[in-house]
Order: sequence, then structure tokens, then C-alpha cells
Amino acid sequence: MNEFDFNEPDLLDQDLRMIRAQVRRFVNEVIIPQADAWEQAGEISRDLFRELGRLGLLGMRHPVAYGGSDLGAMASVVLGEELSRCSYGGIASSILVHSDMSVRHIADRGTHEQKIRYLPAACAGEKIGAICVTEPHAGSDVAGLKTRAVHDGDWWVINGSKTFITNGVYGDIYIVAARTDPEARGSRGLSLFIVEKGTPGFSVARKLEKHGWRASDTAELFFDDVRVPADSLLGEEGKGFYYIMSTFQNERLVAGAMSVGQCAKAIELTVDYVKSRQAFGKSLWEQPVVRNKIAWLAAKSAAARSFVYQCAQMIDEGKDNVREVSMLKAYACETLQEVVHGCLQLHGGTGYIIGTPIERMARDARILTIGGGATEVMLEEVAKRM
Repeated sequence: MNEFDFNEPDLLDQDLRMIRAQVRRFVNEVIIPQADAWEQAGEISRDLFRELGRLGLLGMRHPVAYGGSDLGAMASVVLGEELSRCSYGGIASSILVHSDMSVRHIADRGTHEQKIRYLPAACAGEKIGAICVTEPHAGSDVAGLKTRAVHDGDWWVINGSKTFITNGVYGDIYIVAARTDPEARGSRGLSLFIVEKGTPGFSVARKLEKHGWRASDTAELFFDDVRVPADSLLGEEGKGFYYIMSTFQNERLVAGAMSVGQCAKAIELTVDYVKSRQAFGKSLWEQPVVRNKIAWLAAKSAAARSFVYQCAQMIDEGKDNVREVSMLKAYACETLQEVVHGCLQLHGGTGYIIGTPIERMARDARILTIGGGATEVMLEEVAKRM
């Protein structure tokens, strides 16, 4: 199969180009040969995280002093793109939630003691992170969270539940959002806490079966009088909403990178298929309507990819990026839907058979318009800033 690639942006230095080549090689040689087994099991091998840790790929955004590489948003984009080319969305999501969306909170605002305790193990892939925000009655509406944390001497006592938590079953380090001031309205009064696996009262209520992302574990979690030390508070009390919103920008950037990586892979698979599939006396590729369709999908994917790199550059330059990243999250993830379903159509009946990559990719893609901020929420964020 010939790989389909967009041109490499000039924004990437030689180190990031080398990282791209390294991740792509790892995907082809290590992930893809084992991915079907993980998809069937609904669980990714812990050794995968350890191997990624040994390559230095899990801590690229974390400080060097704690085992990371202290790279910028461009590194997250490269990692997200290349992992997503494996065509297994659950594998990419589980890794990226760990590397970029959960323990990232500790790297950004943890104390020295918290960083020493958690980051080296997270960067090495020995401990896996999860971010616990969504609740049964509050998802994109973060201000509506009801999980409570009450100060009790040298402890905080947490009660509540979380749902749709990636890495929720097999994770080790949980970043939990809870309301610490019940009198505060809306976004005020939320705080973040570090909760370790095995803490009494903290349990996995059930492992959730999903339409897609089958390889990643997703859980509903319960907190029943969970007592954590006072130093488990992450950052300042009452600032949790702002911390979540800040990290959401990187999460949405990574969702954009995942989308364009999957777009590239879907187009690659489809070009390969239509060149070999014969119909009406010639290959599908020789039909102008087919070539034009694929060219149009490639053009839209290239536009989304350019926007991904523009937003990453804005983040690395410290510019206000909420409007642009919200645009990106909406546009790139919706573009992915058009690409994977367009590619499935060109596969004909083959694309509808379970076990074919394009069928799996179509299922896996659906969540990206929902998780990390639904398209409708993203468009409202844009509209508020127009």
C-alpha cells in the first residue's frame, strides 16, 4: 500500500520531523500487528504504554525535570496525527488522554511534590492517567457538575459519580473535578483533585460498552466518602473550572490532529481499494466521479490540517486561541465524518463488513464530534466571540 501524506508544514523543526518518523514506524511495527487483539479484549496492553514511555513519547509536553521533554503544542499534533493513522481510534484516544489530557493538569499546575510523585511514572508509562469531569447529568456543561468535595481537617471527602471516563477501568492516576463551594454559582466553586487507584470508597461501577473506540476502556466511576489527603488538591481551590477550560484547548487541538490523521488514513485505504476494484470493465479509480470525490475529500482534509497547525502555533506563541480552537474542533471533526463515510461509500459492500478498517474507522470517528465539547457547543463558543 502506498502511504498518503500531506506535505510536511514548514512549522516543524527537524526534531519534530524525526518524532513523526519514529511514531509512524512504531505504529506500523508495534501497534497495528497487535491492535485487533486489543480491540477484541477492550483493553490495551500495559506494555504498549511502557514502550511509548521508553521512547519518550508520553511526556513530550511535561517538564524535563520530571521525566518529560518540555516540547510545545506541535509535538501533541504530531503524536495525535500519527497515532490516529493506526486506524484504531480507541488505541490513539487511550494514549492521548494519558499523555495530553489528564496528567497534563499535574504538569501545568501541580506542586513540586505532586510532580515528583506522579510525572516520572506517567512519562515512563508505568502509571496511566484519566481525567474525570463528565457526570451523568453534566458533560459539556462543566459548570453543572455535582460531585462534592468537603474539607475535613487534613482530608478532603469526595462523593459523587463520573461517567464516560477514558482509561477509567485500568487507569492509575485520576484527575477528578468536584464542587468545593456548594454556595458558589455556575463555574465558581469547582476544584481538581488527584485520586489514586485503590483509594477506599473509589470504585469502577461498570465498564461501558461502546459503539466505537472498542480498544479503549471507558468507565462509570463512583466516589463514596472517598478520603484523600489535603495535598491531593491540584492547584488553587475554586479554580477547577478555569483549569479544565484551559486544558480543553489542548484536548480540542489534539482532537483536530486525530481527525486529520484519520482522514489521511481513510483516504490512503480508499485510494488503494479503488485502484484494485474492478467495475464496468475498469478500475473504480479510472471513473472520473470516483477520482473527483476522493480529491474533494483530500482537499477538505488538507484545509483542516492547515488549521490544526495554525492553532498549534497560536498556542505555542501564547496567543488567545479559544475562538480558533473551537472552530477547529468543529470543522476538523465534522470533516472527518464526511471523509470516513465518503470513503466507506466508495468501498461499497466491503466497507460495511465488520473487520474492515474503513468500517471500524467510521464507527470510531463518530465520538469526536461529541467528546471534548460537542460541535454545537464549539460553534456557540465561536459565535460568542464574533
